[in-house]
Amino acid sequence: MENLILKDKNLYYIGGVVRDELLGRDSFDVDLTYQGNAIDKFGELKECIKVNEPFGTVRLLVDGKEIDIASTRDEKYDKKGHLPEVFDIGCELKRDVLRRDFTINALAKSTLTGEIVDYVNGVNDIKSKCLKVLHDGSFIDDPTRIVRGLKFAVRFGFELDEHTKNLQETYLKNIDYDMSFKRLKKELIETFNLNRQETFDRFINQKIYKLIGENEPEEIPDYDIETLVKKYPVDNIWLVYIGWHPDIENLPLTREEQKIIDDYRELLSTDIKEDNYSVYKSFEGKSKEAILLYTLTQKSELGIKYFSLNGNIAVTGEDLKSLGIPPSKEYSKCFDYILKEKLSNPDLTRDEELNLAKQFFK
Repeated sequence: MENLILKDKNLYYIGGVVRDELLGRDSFDVDLTYQGNAIDKFGELKECIKVNEPFGTVRLLVDGKEIDIASTRDEKYDKKGHLPEVFDIGCELKRDVLRRDFTINALAKSTLTGEIVDYVNGVNDIKSKCLKVLHDGSFIDDPTRIVRGLKFAVRFGFELDEHTKNLQETYLKNIDYDMSFKRLKKELIETFNLNRQETFDRFINQKIYKLIGENEPEEIPDYDIETLVKKYPVDNIWLVYIGWHPDIENLPLTREEQKIIDDYRELLSTDIKEDNYSVYKSFEGKSKEAILLYTLTQKSELGIKYFSLNGNIAVTGEDLKSLGIPPSKEYSKCFDYILKEKLSNPDLTRDEELNLAKQFFK
């Protein structure tokens, strides 16, 4: 089956996999495009496990691996900034590549002969490390391409050509916020989860942050976020980079992501004193990403201090019961009493904690 696919004269590797090969990089995604209708060609094979009619794609199971094959197609953006409408499935390969974002991603390679098909001078742009859109309305059709350009620039050491740079600057001065914020979020996650300070610096200097919303931030962070995240790893790296934006909730946040933003804003409204106990109680229960956001936006070492504190006390409610003390609200006050001492003296033993409990209830 694999040989049958590879020997088809109308089957091509497309996009990133071709670009990465020319750059000498490993590619994690292998995109295949069939010049013609892939469903008509492969849809009846026993190896076909899924068909997506609207997009003309099929999924095959070959030697235990799932392979997606897309039909060549054209697209039009009836509603700018949103998902395009697919039409003319099975069109010529040239029309398929011309709908893409940058010339470096518009290359095809024959699976039969290995020949590179380049209608847009993408090979030379790769050699000259140049990011170039395929037409003047590219960012109007899909403003998320601006974020993708940022991602490619940092990953590969490329720069926008002058015309593309002018198109980007023009769009960012007159953004249409009736866009797919879901798609924007996806690109922002992919871009900032790379954890590169250069990405953030370009994001700010090129004013790409304006895509998130029209409200200007009161102050833009000036901090080495990359080093901060490396020292204190988190799951939602991207939110540490841009969670400070006043319009961050334009993006469709999950419950976990919303908690990070809520925690961060609560910290901003809290008067945090510098003693160990105050620091611990202020940051306790807050998401790690929120603490890092507070650290970088307030240029405060209090969040870092919190990470160094040991607030784990050994005494439990059962221990207090065993001392003959009936359960009450005083338990919580007792634990806080022990915690204050623990934060001042992290080497307190369990027996010493119990003595503190006895002292408290005297």
